[in-house]
Amino acid sequence: MTRPSITLERRDAVATILKSRGDALVVTGLGSPTWDVAATSESPLNFYLWGAMGGAAMIGLGLALAQPARRVIVITGDGELLMGMGSLATIGVEHPANLSIVVLDNEHYGETGMQESHTARGVDLAAIAVASNFASASTLYTRRELDAWVPALYRDAGPLLGVVKVRPTQPPLQVPARDGTSIRSRFREALLGPGASRESS
Repeated sequence: MTRPSITLERRDAVATILKSRGDALVVTGLGSPTWDVAATSESPLNFYLWGAMGGAAMIGLGLALAQPARRVIVITGDGELLMGMGSLATIGVEHPANLSIVVLDNEHYGETGMQESHTARGVDLAAIAVASNFASASTLYTRRELDAWVPALYRDAGPLLGVVKVRPTQPPLQVPARDGTSIRSRFREALLGPGASRESS
């Protein structure tokens, strides 16, 4: 079966996804998802990962379980999620209603030289999420599909997963803070209030 052509630009897609984020907590996978979120929706409620490849979804799960009244959005890439595929099974078992995962799938390993990833060869991340007991999972190719899906990202009971197929382009880097301690402290204070980071030290 012929697949639809990929037309979405990654940074435009991220801007669309986060335009109405409100007070949602956002966890980013390493590399391009971090740069895209920093460029389009910089906030102290963003938790940027600069390493720990494969860990974004599990950090999102922990945050969703700890903050059940807040929507948690994980924005990551296909390569990063493929590295931590088992996280989908764990998330499906825990079944957090407030967790949504967005996979920016350019079908390449962008951080290691743009080799084709498994999704370019037919691996279906949305199907794996459905088989892992996610409430819903979708693969999105067009602007119309993305616009129609975004409200569900914030409204519907999760866990949700959206695989957003994007072109393998490289927008200009927008690099946020890199120090892990600083990222943790500003996120914690934005979430729990002034002094929260000192209390945890």
